[in-house]
Amino acid sequence: MGGAWSRWRADLKMAGAPGSDGVFLCPMRLAQAEAVVGDWMLEFTCYCLCRHFREGRTAEFRRCRNVAQAVINSLSKIPARQKKTVYLCQLLTRIAKGKRLDCHFENDQRISPLESALSVWTLLEREEGKPDKLHEDIRRLIQIQVVAVHMEKGYFKEAAEVLERLFTDLESNKPLRMKLATIVKSKDPYVPFLQNFSYDLLISKMKSYVELFIKDNETNFLIQAATKEVEAKELGATMLQKETVNVSETEEESNLETNQSSMEEQSITNQSSGDVRKPIVRHRSGQKHRKKSVLQSLNSLQNVEKHGDAWACGRKRQIEEFRISLASGSFGQTSKVSPHTHTLRGENMYLLGKLF
Repeated sequence: MGGAWSRWRADLKMAGAPGSDGVFLCPMRLAQAEAVVGDWMLEFTCYCLCRHFREGRTAEFRRCRNVAQAVINSLSKIPARQKKTVYLCQLLTRIAKGKRLDCHFENDQRISPLESALSVWTLLEREEGKPDKLHEDIRRLIQIQVVAVHMEKGYFKEAAEVLERLFTDLESNKPLRMKLATIVKSKDPYVPFLQNFSYDLLISKMKSYVELFIKDNETNFLIQAATKEVEAKELGATMLQKETVNVSETEEESNLETNQSSMEEQSITNQSSGDVRKPIVRHRSGQKHRKKSVLQSLNSLQNVEKHGDAWACGRKRQIEEFRISLASGSFGQTSKVSPHTHTLRGENMYLLGKLF
């Protein structure tokens, strides 16, 4: 498919494409491009159909089945390389409806979905070449369930008719034909043989088969392109989420710095307020000190007033004694006096000088 894409791109370059040189594709090139895109779409829808069948997603399977049917119907002719893909889509659609006898895929209303699936499986085996054990198991399970579904619904006559159509050649798989004929005559749809080759086992075998197709078609161009687109969107979403986280962290850091700055400004304001109040406190303590000094001075004055009279009387007595000493001529004679007496004499001389 990668080669087809490269060839298509080369064709576009040669013929010109809208928006490049202003030249549109010629009708022949456009038809080729449509054919390539049709191949991609068919492989892509079949790939999705197989994946939904394998995973048991009924709603998605029905939606993809409708898309595949629309793509197949749009093809004027099914290319040989796409026959296997178309057969596989038809096979899965019929097996998914295997229990519905009221659903018809053939013009003959007697043909049940599983009987129609058996015809498609025969065509698919021809496209794949030599069948392996998985192919043989699927064929055997389809044959058994074609009969079993009619018996489960109580259509024993129709089950016998189906058995005749399945084994037109009496020699083909004779043991299985005889075993089924015996079961149809017993009219017991719950015999161990039918339980051992159940419809659920058929579904399980088909899931194993489509798994091989899924692995072989993982290189489909649309799948690869869609996968790259999804990965690019996821990467963009991851980068956007990281940018959002970084912006949130930056905003948180900015808010934290703003809060810290506000706290520091508040602290400085508090300190400034404290510095302004401190002098006021010291001033008040100084006023208290001055008040205390004034009180002490007042107390001293009161003490002077109390003792002032006694001190004046002592001074008068000392002066009188000094005058007597001068009059008697005893001033200057050596006598035993205390240091306090010398101090008093010095002070007395000073006072005399002031008084005379």
